[in-house]
Amino acid sequence: MLYNAITEASIRELVDSFYARVREDAVLSPVFERMLTGKWHTHMPRMYAFWTKVLLGTGEFQGNVFSKHMALEGIEREHFIRWLALFRTAAVEVFGIHDADAAMEIADRIATSLQLGYFGERVI
Repeated sequence: MLYNAITEASIRELVDSFYARVREDAVLSPVFERMLTGKWHTHMPRMYAFWTKVLLGTGEFQGNVFSKHMALEGIEREHFIRWLALFRTAAVEVFGIHDADAAMEIADRIATSLQLGYFGERVI
């Protein structure tokens, strides 16, 4: 569904669309499933809250995204390439090609920060 604005409903659609792709992706699914099998029901509301906070500046999200991700093992450059590609596809699907930019800017900043943490440099 294409939304005309970034709202809580459109953010929920973005998150659902993105994670549906992640769970089917041969590269990302093993990483996410290793950490979230049996926990998706608690992870998804946190992701709705996170993206509502960063895209709308509202909500109750609290947490240290960087340290949570730094605890993951086996993260490679290819994971970031796939993560950003799948996120872009979901953002364009939900917001349209021109309005997906706000979400993509934040996703790119997150990816850059995590790449610096994992590899000491931005790799994509």
